[in-house]
Amino acid sequence: MWTLRRTHHCGELRSSHVGTTVRLNGWVDTVRDHGKVIFVDVRDREGRTQLVFKHDRNPELHQRANSLRPETVIAVEGVVRMRDGQTRNAELATGDVEIEGGALEVLNPSKPTPFEISGELTGSIETRLKYRYLDLRRPQMQKNIRTRSRVTHSIRRYFESKGFIDIETPYMLKYTPGGARNFLIPCRLIPGQFYALAESPQILKQLYMIAGFDKYYQVARCFRDEDLRADRQPEFTQLDLEMSFVDRDDVMGMVEGCVEAAFREVAGVTLKAPFERISYDRAMLEYGVDKPDLRFEMKIADVSEAFRGTEFGIAKQTLAGGGVFRGLAVPGGADMSRKEVDELGAFVSQLGGKGVLTAKVEAGLKLAGSFAKFLDDSRVRGLCGTIKARDGDLLVIVGDKPDRAAELLGAARLRLGTQRKLIDPKTYRVCWVLDFPMFEVGSDGSVAARHHPFTSPKDEDVGRIETDPALVHAKAYDLVINGVEVGGGSIRIHRRDLQQQVFKAIGLSDEEAREKFGFFLEAFEYGAPPHGGIALGLDRLAMLILGLDSIRDVLPFPKTQKGQDLMMGSPSTVSDTQLKDLGIKLIPRPPSP
Repeated sequence: MWTLRRTHHCGELRSSHVGTTVRLNGWVDTVRDHGKVIFVDVRDREGRTQLVFKHDRNPELHQRANSLRPETVIAVEGVVRMRDGQTRNAELATGDVEIEGGALEVLNPSKPTPFEISGELTGSIETRLKYRYLDLRRPQMQKNIRTRSRVTHSIRRYFESKGFIDIETPYMLKYTPGGARNFLIPCRLIPGQFYALAESPQILKQLYMIAGFDKYYQVARCFRDEDLRADRQPEFTQLDLEMSFVDRDDVMGMVEGCVEAAFREVAGVTLKAPFERISYDRAMLEYGVDKPDLRFEMKIADVSEAFRGTEFGIAKQTLAGGGVFRGLAVPGGADMSRKEVDELGAFVSQLGGKGVLTAKVEAGLKLAGSFAKFLDDSRVRGLCGTIKARDGDLLVIVGDKPDRAAELLGAARLRLGTQRKLIDPKTYRVCWVLDFPMFEVGSDGSVAARHHPFTSPKDEDVGRIETDPALVHAKAYDLVINGVEVGGGSIRIHRRDLQQQVFKAIGLSDEEAREKFGFFLEAFEYGAPPHGGIALGLDRLAMLILGLDSIRDVLPFPKTQKGQDLMMGSPSTVSDTQLKDLGIKLIPRPPSP
């Protein structure tokens, strides 16, 4: 047992502590040998403090301090002294003081670490994930995880103050179709049957409303067997909530208060509520995506009329085939080089497009570009007016099917916004996207729920569910911050007849619906109240508050893009005995071509 148990944290000492004897415990951050004087910075989660060991005061202690290596765990006792004016560190909270070492214990020495813990990050992401316990020791990661904790506490305080009840839901559920792919868990007690890990508490929280709890929330763990990316992990955390006897505005208003409080309390940022509201159709037209980044303008517009009836061959072919032309104006983009313009065209082509049409706007709204000769002055003025182009701008236009043109130009808009430095990274723009299509209708006529099959259609569209599902809009809403979808929710179906109608529309027979959702449909017959809710990605919210690009940096132990934990070595194989207990036999996959 060590004897020098701490009296203070390493970031706690100030000038008011001068003259007192203190003890600190922590990790050696740096060692600086100045000959007769050794300076050692000791670090814990609260900060750093400088230690001083002088040869003329204690030669043996001076020698021991000189042998310390970074990341060694130590305990130290000494007297707090003021630093002289030239050595004060204004960037450090403890920068006015130092501790003159009087006693030192090495609690655990450290081997050389595979990457720097303090200072500039040197390790690859693979190395960082393999030694995640060291990566988490870095001050930036400590800040990230602690900020995430503060976000969670803010959320809990808010919903407790609003009368919500925190209720857990089970992880192991019945597999039901729809939504993301589930992870499956074999049941040893009933061979051949499986649980599904909850991808969301959706059905359960609706059952809580039927049970009469009125307002539920939970910081819920969720699991989805999906392809991974920067803002997606196989296991993640979401804020889940549901409310009874509410409409869309009630749910959205409650969430606005929660998000506003989290940003104010954790980041000191004031968001302006109520947040802007944008219809899905408008988002797709003006931004080319259903999660628009509003931090810069450069809106997209339909410019098909400028090309209709011209002798431009590409325009004739595109419009005759049911396509459209969508365009935007890049502010000051006329200064873009030929290489930059070509790279933009290649980028769109890589996304599956046919390239882009570009033209520079010269003085007097004159166009210089490959298609300019096909447009008379009237068409040019109309084109420039539609997309609000000015002299010195660059026009970027895509011709394709409406949805495809929106997607391609939306991606180009975001790329240009980043390249042209049109986005202020310190700005937050929040909006709601509303009135999503209820269904996705495939080219073969197949119908699938766009959100999930428990979302209520808009009242005026109920009659179209069977006759024209493509025109049905949902009482759904997504919360978007800086182009990141932070959460999505809806007013739910609360009547059995309507729920069965939706199941039928997505191809579930009455028998299949009873088999998979019979318990849920039956619950509707015992007085289900109107209700609605939402789920917010807690990881994404913390990522945005911290100004990061990946949720991996706010998760303690994330997976790679292949779903691997490099530190623990999972997933891993199991023994034949374990498989036999579960009644499972592995079928070897053929090698990939």
